[in-house]
Amino acid sequence: MPAPHRIGYLVSQYPALSHTFVMREIRGLRQLGWDVRVVSIRKSDRPLAALSQDEAEEFQSTFSVMGSGLGAILRTTFLEFLRNPLKFAASLIDTWKLAGFKPALWPPYTAYFVEAIVAGAQFRGQGVGHVHTHFSTTIALIMSRHFDIDFSSTIHGSGEFEDVVGFHLKEKVARATLTVAISNYGSSQIQRSSRPDDWNKIVVVPLGVDIVQFAARPQPPADVFQLVFVGRLEMAKALHILIEAVRLLRDRGHQVHLTLVGGGALMPMVQQQVHELGLSNEVELAGPQNHDKVLDYYRRAHVFVCSSYAEGLPVVLMEAMAMEVPCVSTWITGIPEMIRDNVDGLLVPPASAGHIADAVERLIIEPGLAQRLGKAGRARIDDKYNLARNIPALARVFERFVAK
Repeated sequence: MPAPHRIGYLVSQYPALSHTFVMREIRGLRQLGWDVRVVSIRKSDRPLAALSQDEAEEFQSTFSVMGSGLGAILRTTFLEFLRNPLKFAASLIDTWKLAGFKPALWPPYTAYFVEAIVAGAQFRGQGVGHVHTHFSTTIALIMSRHFDIDFSSTIHGSGEFEDVVGFHLKEKVARATLTVAISNYGSSQIQRSSRPDDWNKIVVVPLGVDIVQFAARPQPPADVFQLVFVGRLEMAKALHILIEAVRLLRDRGHQVHLTLVGGGALMPMVQQQVHELGLSNEVELAGPQNHDKVLDYYRRAHVFVCSSYAEGLPVVLMEAMAMEVPCVSTWITGIPEMIRDNVDGLLVPPASAGHIADAVERLIIEPGLAQRLGKAGRARIDDKYNLARNIPALARVFERFVAK
């Protein structure tokens, strides 16, 4: 048998609740015979005892830069300096140039440099010649400049597109062997911010979900109409718009209940809005939940609502659609590539609580529509966002661009 392709994965935090799709990608590649070595910048977001079995396996086989301890970080960095002082100094100066010689950016970019040194030394020690990254592209760029290691990246959006200069998107696409976009919209934004000579290295490979694991759920009881949102509580999610839509639905006489599954910096603001609008009985803040609990929330939901201003292509929408939960979402970024309005779900303008309320109300008073959209949504995921097909597609892209 031929030796398996070896590839490194550099992830900002692994395993993590918000990065479960990265874990599925890595484990899927291993099932196809790839030898995947993982380095995480930060430790897992939960202790080992709180992880699922799959997560625990990944936790134990993953090297964490920050988790290795300050002594190990300093020792690895010093040994790399001794290995080639001139190259080390040149790489550090290049990193500061990347920061634009702005003194305020030197501390974080120096930290990126140290993280790149520790991650690169770990990959080098494991015989990894190519690293793919999710959410750590700046560290990967610095690492590739210092070590004899190529890199590729998956660009999710939409945050990366808000400040393409500060994100160094042009430099990253130029330096990378491959840049993966998760939607055609994402590909367009990457092309817009990079050189035409590098466009041949930009490939669209959608994310996906396991439609066996995310099986169609039975229709939930119809007494109280259950809305669910899963994701981080952050400004881009426009949760204040969603909560206002719940108020509108209540004032129209509908019995509705919204569960917000996830944590984040906006938790206090969301709690305050719920209190001020008198929605304590209608809105529940469930906080971050493990995968099995999230499945339970999907099973109880009549509708999944995405009220975001900005997104990449939310995996949580794929999960809900796979379980035949009808989805209401804003018509932003790459989402219309996945949800066709009134075919696979309902799309509404962003920043409009009234439009969200109208769409949810349609599903309340037209149960036949809700059922049709739910079944069509699962069929859409099976056709275009099925992990069983999309992981092999990614593997073929890797074989074309990065396999050694």
